[in-house]
Amino acid sequence: MPSINSKTYEASSPRKVAFLGLGVMGLPMAGHLAKAGHHVTVYNRNAQKAQAWVAEFGGRACATPREAASGAEIVFSCVGNDDDLRSVVLGENGAFAGMQAGATYVDHTTASASVARELHAIAKQKSVRFIDAPVSGGQAGAINGMLTVMCGGDAAEFAAVRDVIATMARAVTLVGPVGAGQLAKMVNQICIAGVVQGLAEGVAFGEAAGLDMKQVLDVISKGAAQSWQMENRGSTMVDDKFDFGFAVDWMRKDLNLAMDEARRNGARLPVTALVDQFYADVQKMGGNRWDTSSLLKRLR
Repeated sequence: MPSINSKTYEASSPRKVAFLGLGVMGLPMAGHLAKAGHHVTVYNRNAQKAQAWVAEFGGRACATPREAASGAEIVFSCVGNDDDLRSVVLGENGAFAGMQAGATYVDHTTASASVARELHAIAKQKSVRFIDAPVSGGQAGAINGMLTVMCGGDAAEFAAVRDVIATMARAVTLVGPVGAGQLAKMVNQICIAGVVQGLAEGVAFGEAAGLDMKQVLDVISKGAAQSWQMENRGSTMVDDKFDFGFAVDWMRKDLNLAMDEARRNGARLPVTALVDQFYADVQKMGGNRWDTSSLLKRLR
C-alpha cells in the first residue's frame, strides 16, 4: 500500500511545521503536509522510520521532539495514548521545551480529554497554543488525506491553523474548547461499536439462514440500514478478512477512554461496555491486530 495517495490541496502559505509520531496514521499525515509544500521536520521513536520518511518526502529527521519542534510554527503529533503524548510533549527533550512563544501544538492522538486540558494548561504558561484534534477515517483516510478532524480549542487559534490541518483531511471542525475534540471522538467510537456489533450479528444471522450475504448487504445498503461500516466492511466480513483497518487493541483503548469519561460525567454506556467485552473475547482468540469488524469471528 502506498504511503499516501495524491489529492488536491487547499491553497495555504508554506509553513514551518513539525510532526511527532510516524505510525500507520502519522506517516501519511506528515506526508500530505510535505506534499502540500510545508517545510516539515519529523520525529519518531524508531529513528529508522523517520529517516525512511525523509528519504521519501524530504524534510529533516530529528533525534528528539524538542529538536523537531524548535522554530516550528505548528507542531503536530499522533502517538498511542496519554503516556506517549506526555513523553513527546513534556520534559527536557519534549516538544514544549523547543517551541517558541505563539507557536501552536495540534495533537491528533486519540487520548483523554483530561490530558488535553492538562497539556493546554502547561502550554498556556509557556505562551504556546494547544488544540486537541483527534481524527476519524482510519489508515485509508490518512493515506488519502480524507480524515475527519474534531478539534477543541480557542476559535481564533483554530482559525489560524485550520487550512494547514485541512491538508490531511476532508473535514476539519471546531466542536468546542480544549478537550471537546477528544470528547467528540469518544462519541464517534461509541457509535461505531454499536454499529459494528449490529452488522456482525446481521451477517451471522443471514449466514445461518442460508442467505447470500453479499447480495443481501448490497440490497439493504440502499435502505435505512446503510452505514459506512456496511459499505466498507460488510463484504470483507463475509469473506472472513480482517487484516486491515483499525485494530481491536486500538478500539478497546478508545472505548475505555469513553467509559472512563462516562464514569465522570454520569452517562450510561451499557452497549459500549458489552461490545468492549466482545472485543476482549476477540483478543483472547488472537485477534489483537485484527480489524474491528472481526466481532463477527465470535459469532461463527
